[in-house]
Amino acid sequence: MAKVDPVKFIQEVRTETNKVTWPTRRETMITTGMVFVMSAVAAIFFLLADQVIRFGVTLVLGIGS
Repeated sequence: MAKVDPVKFIQEVRTETNKVTWPTRRETMITTGMVFVMSAVAAIFFLLADQVIRFGVTLVLGIGS
């Protein structure tokens, strides 16, 4: 089993983190906005799908007023 040098490991971690391309503030804000928009779209879709399924089930089972 190879012996691991903690100092060399930390140096390699620092080298790799320097290679990371971090998003700009603008990119982060746009991505966050898209997450909120897509969440709202998904919520509306599932609300409508739920209502259609509820209507179909009540129609088939003859439940309702």
